[in-house]
Amino acid sequence: MKPYRDLSDEEWQMVAPLLPELRPRSELRGRPLANTRAVLNGVLWVMYSGASWSTMPRKYPSYQTCHRRFKAWHESGVLLRVMTQLFGPAGESLYALMTSRMRVPADLPFEVAAETYADVQQPAAAEAPARRAA
Repeated sequence: MKPYRDLSDEEWQMVAPLLPELRPRSELRGRPLANTRAVLNGVLWVMYSGASWSTMPRKYPSYQTCHRRFKAWHESGVLLRVMTQLFGPAGESLYALMTSRMRVPADLPFEVAAETYADVQQPAAAEAPARRAA
């Protein structure tokens, strides 16, 4: 397995238009917004390494920021488009692997959870009968 590297300038130019532009805060209080490129590099590091969010290297923004944007990008479909743009079909596989590691919220009704995470649960269900038959 090759070690992860941050996005090159060329790769960033390919995916930057896909990412939603964040509006600056109207108030002058609080932390400034984290750099979107640095956040994406942090998200990709977690996806590539398989490590937990809290073990992200310090060179990336806080893991809470990266995880919050990961969830927003996942829910809006932006992350899948970014992964496909960067890695082609392999990006879809990496994306599917990462989403399979996502936790289903405990307060989510079963029917909603099953519908929301059906694409994640189907591959595992499809493999189960094949393992029994072998």
